[in-house]
Amino acid sequence: MKKWLYIALIFFLVIPSGFAQLKTYTFEEAEKVVKEKPKPFVIFIHTSWCNYCKMMENSTFKNPEIINLLNTNFYFIPLDAESKNDIHFNNHTFQFKPNGQNTGIHELATALATVNSQVVYPTLTILHADYSIIFQKPSFLTAKELLIILKKTKE
Repeated sequence: MKKWLYIALIFFLVIPSGFAQLKTYTFEEAEKVVKEKPKPFVIFIHTSWCNYCKMMENSTFKNPEIINLLNTNFYFIPLDAESKNDIHFNNHTFQFKPNGQNTGIHELATALATVNSQVVYPTLTILHADYSIIFQKPSFLTAKELLIILKKTKE
């Protein structure tokens, strides 16, 4: 009987945090909705092979307070820096640019993640609703660090 009580307790403690889901947008979707409801864009530039990117996806972006703040005050856009799909954003078409055999970087990732002439993963970039960059941070961010940043930049 105690075993079932513990299982039920764990279930009710773990599941509520699972209900909050981070709403993500494509660049095209965000560009449409920002015209009706202006809010800043939070862009998470990452790659599939980046361990720090995966850590942020599995910890920072799973934090219920982060999810609530992003869903309420921002348009969150994850960008795979090695995506081969064209992206239409801010009256431009951005494309994947190969830079070697089976390697390359998307032009939009270059535009949004270049800091000190270098692209580092992960990079978090925040754009104002007019598409100007208001914040860039090329490193892993904990939930606590990201909360401070988001609270300072929300409109």
